[in-house]
Amino acid sequence: MSTLAHTMMTAARSADSGLANQGELDRHPYAEAPAVDRVGVPAWDNADPELGRVGRRATSSRGRGLHGQLVQQLGQMIVSGDLGADRPLVPEEIGQRFEVSRTVVRESLRVLEAKGLVSARPNVGTRVRPVSDWNLLDPDIIEWRAFGPQRDDQRRELSELRWTIEPLAARLAAGHGREDVQQRLSDMVEIMGHALSQGDALTFSRADSEFHSLLIQIAGNRMLEHLSGIVSAALQVSGGPLTGCERPNDASLAHHGRIVEALAAGDGAASEAAMRQLLTVHPEVERVVPAPREH
Repeated sequence: MSTLAHTMMTAARSADSGLANQGELDRHPYAEAPAVDRVGVPAWDNADPELGRVGRRATSSRGRGLHGQLVQQLGQMIVSGDLGADRPLVPEEIGQRFEVSRTVVRESLRVLEAKGLVSARPNVGTRVRPVSDWNLLDPDIIEWRAFGPQRDDQRRELSELRWTIEPLAARLAAGHGREDVQQRLSDMVEIMGHALSQGDALTFSRADSEFHSLLIQIAGNRMLEHLSGIVSAALQVSGGPLTGCERPNDASLAHHGRIVEALAAGDGAASEAAMRQLLTVHPEVERVVPAPREH
């Protein structure tokens, strides 16, 4: 095992195994959430009443403390539809409900505004914006949709988008045969193989995510590189139709290995073909590859 691969594997082993579940305390329980009245007073009943106390004990899953916790909570509620379009958000009410300061509320609403989820206007206040205004390529929104009522649509859309992005990136990356990049990609495959043999899905997913992000980054296309966060977000959500990347097994590992071999050989067509095979949905799933939908 190379030095880099050994270092990453050691770090992954020493990491808290609970990382995969971080954020569960502040994740809105969509599946169990009761129906709410979407008119009138904001539906805070399904929010986490312990947000303030939880935030004071530990940082959020993104390491942003109370601010990150509140962004997560409000974002999930908006995306789930519990805070519907054009719903007013009163900062004072939010602060009281979640036991956080006015500064935390203000900063959180600014983040949500940057994501297109809310808008703040003089004499109107802060209101939830319609879905058409959301930045649907934002990794946070991708995650929130993937765990909300729109989970099936989000996962299908991600699958279709990856089917468009990654084969092209694999073809382009074959023209960038830097030895250090080739070694790092090989290291990721080696880590994935070791993790698979150990039944370590968390380490497998981390190496898998880095593999795909790196591949897009070396494609030599800055617009594609800008989309690498989408792929990382896609790899972090589970359930729904599964691709070869999302189910650790020997076939998935072999496809990753073939991509590395094709890249090393400078064979763009073979690299693209291997990526398409990797992204193909497993046979037991009804739809094998993304297909046109009936309207």
